[in-house]
Amino acid sequence: MMGFKTEQNLFDQGATYLAGLDEVGRGCLFGPVVAASVIFSAAFLLGKEASWTRGVADSKLLTPTKRIDLARRILGEASCVGIGYATHLEIDQINIYWATQLAMKRALADLGHQPDMVLVDGYPLKGINYPQVAVPQGDRKVFSIAAASIVAKVFRDQLLQVLDRLYPGYGLSQNKGYATEGHYQALEKLGPCPLHRQSFKLFRDRMLIK
Repeated sequence: MMGFKTEQNLFDQGATYLAGLDEVGRGCLFGPVVAASVIFSAAFLLGKEASWTRGVADSKLLTPTKRIDLARRILGEASCVGIGYATHLEIDQINIYWATQLAMKRALADLGHQPDMVLVDGYPLKGINYPQVAVPQGDRKVFSIAAASIVAKVFRDQLLQVLDRLYPGYGLSQNKGYATEGHYQALEKLGPCPLHRQSFKLFRDRMLIK
């Protein structure tokens, strides 16, 4: 079970608004990369633990139904939530690394409170004026980061369900834009649509021998 130890230590050091930050969709062939930032009050994190918090984990380890339930609970309890994204065009223009950084900065800018500390999954976020703590595999270790990963994942998955209706044939509701066998087959049959990332490898290496 993921606890609140990281947040508790920072509250003890005088922090007030801790923003967990994570992104999803970095490795996809299609659509935006999406980031979420989540701030919980100290009263919530230091108070009596709600039973649902024991289910919070890295969004990739949860079932879709569980993610949706937890996202609803996170949105109900968080002091504020910010969403940011970078489009497929921005990804093609500045590459996925910088587009991911841009999406995370936009998620922080979307918050209703200015954080006095950012807890970010992976590596430090460049070019921000907030103190930050970068935690490798933070979505498996830090509650606020895991909560952000869940919100970002649910937001992007639901967006892909809408886009699947606009661009049918690629199986986007199922593959969420990732490089699955079915997605590659659709690309070979239909070619890329306007929201595919042209800077990514959209076609498999064709085998000379079948």
